Amino acid sequence: MKVIDVLQVPSLNEMKILAGGKGCERDVETVNMMDAPDIIPYLKPNEFLITTAYHFKDEPMMLKQLVVTMAEKKCAALGVKTKRYLNEIPPEVFAAADELGLPLIEIPASLSLGEIVFQSLRAILDQRTDELTYAMEIHKQFTQLIMRGKGTDKLLSNLSDMIGHHIMLINQHLKPLSYSTTQTKLFSFLSSLQKQGYTFPVHPMKFSFTILATKQTFTAFPVYMSEKRIGYLLVSGEIKDEDRLNSLIIEQAANVLSFAMMKETALNQFNRSVRNDFFYHFLEGTFSTETEIINRAKEFSLNHSYKYICSVGKLDMIEATVTYKQHQQKIELIFEFIEEELIDSKSPIHFFTKGEQCILLYEIPHFSQEVNNLFELVLQEIQQKISAYYNDTISFGVSSLCQNLLYVPNAYKEAEAALKDGMLSKKRQFIQSYRMKDIIELLRAVPQEDLRSFYAYTLRGFESVGKEEEQTLLQTLSVYLDTQCQISETAKRLYVHRNTVVYRLEKCEDILGGNIKDSEMALRIRLALKIKSLLN
Repeated sequence: MKVIDVLQVPSLNEMKILAGGKGCERDVETVNMMDAPDIIPYLKPNEFLITTAYHFKDEPMMLKQLVVTMAEKKCAALGVKTKRYLNEIPPEVFAAADELGLPLIEIPASLSLGEIVFQSLRAILDQRTDELTYAMEIHKQFTQLIMRGKGTDKLLSNLSDMIGHHIMLINQHLKPLSYSTTQTKLFSFLSSLQKQGYTFPVHPMKFSFTILATKQTFTAFPVYMSEKRIGYLLVSGEIKDEDRLNSLIIEQAANVLSFAMMKETALNQFNRSVRNDFFYHFLEGTFSTETEIINRAKEFSLNHSYKYICSVGKLDMIEATVTYKQHQQKIELIFEFIEEELIDSKSPIHFFTKGEQCILLYEIPHFSQEVNNLFELVLQEIQQKISAYYNDTISFGVSSLCQNLLYVPNAYKEAEAALKDGMLSKKRQFIQSYRMKDIIELLRAVPQEDLRSFYAYTLRGFESVGKEEEQTLLQTLSVYLDTQCQISETAKRLYVHRNTVVYRLEKCEDILGGNIKDSEMALRIRLALKIKSLLN
């Protein structure tokens, strides 16, 4: 209730403002009587103080100090019974009240202080009751909109009509989630702040800010979306504390939106759990048939006939001071952020999690050479935002292209292998593409005992000839196979006569007891020769 409203209460309308009239819009939250000279330490903001001025009858100039102190403590007004003990108020008191904008009110002799306190508090209580009733009605309207499935856009549109300001719902990272009307300039401003990595602080109270470039002022009201996440209702214009009605309406909308967003978060967590469960069993190969995989994948908008690229991401090493629980909470928070970011992606990117890994499945209806570059740009943008918003880094391994959905488990293994290769190199915030291992790399993964056994069995018999002849025969055999079994080309590379090559090859066949042109025999010999170079 304002000071001017108190003066308009029928039983109190005989009170008049003597000075400080520009402060009539001050809020009155409580009324107090001054019955002791040491009242000053007990003064409170928005308090209407009334007195008979008994303690000032001998020193009326002390009223000036009281006015100054009340203004400093942001009190509402001072009411004085002028015809009781104080016949005349010094002009300096009026001047101070005018200068400080603190209403100085004359209380007529017909009104007792007790009656003023009673009537004022009664009026304040009635107003609070009306506000509470109105708030409950507004809350009910907004709740019904959400319950009927009208959505947040409709709620914001109604709210905008009620308060006469444009409204936008944004998350903590300034990403618009819903809005009452399109505001191109504001969208552009928020987008530029996002690129700079700017984020709103987690602020439990409303706050205002001004865009210097456009000189627009906005007021942000907090909307709690989950235990760790907060959003804001961004209102165009400044909503001051004195504007109680609009503040009350916006706060009711924020409360309803908080419950709606928490409900949506819980539903998203359930859907995410079901989706991850499907993908885990898909990777583990627990589905009985390909038909079952294809049919179940449709539930999650995965098209069997499309091509895919798989990426596996993982947060880089976190400080040892972070507890396991904090680590898991941060992973969950960042993965939720990535999932939300992918919603706006130009190409469909399906998101899954598996333990401490996040899996991004890039859907490609029509393959082009630019696909890999576009996907890498998406991953780079995610890395930049995580670094800016959370002060953490994330790395990705990327698979080669797989021809349809059924090959995704292999693509996942490729992406995971690429991620591990990058981590072994002690890199951070990297994007590592899968590289097909050559034969030597694969052979290194085989125990040396097995390699020696295979080599000895395949090239058995060569130990019966001398070392020099063995080396000559195996060299001829190797070049012959490398030249696609072309005798003339083999002779040319070895700088020997064609008949010499024929003689050596015939001797090799006698030792091996088989036709070296046979595909299986040729493969075994090639592998044995690779193993020989590896063992040496």
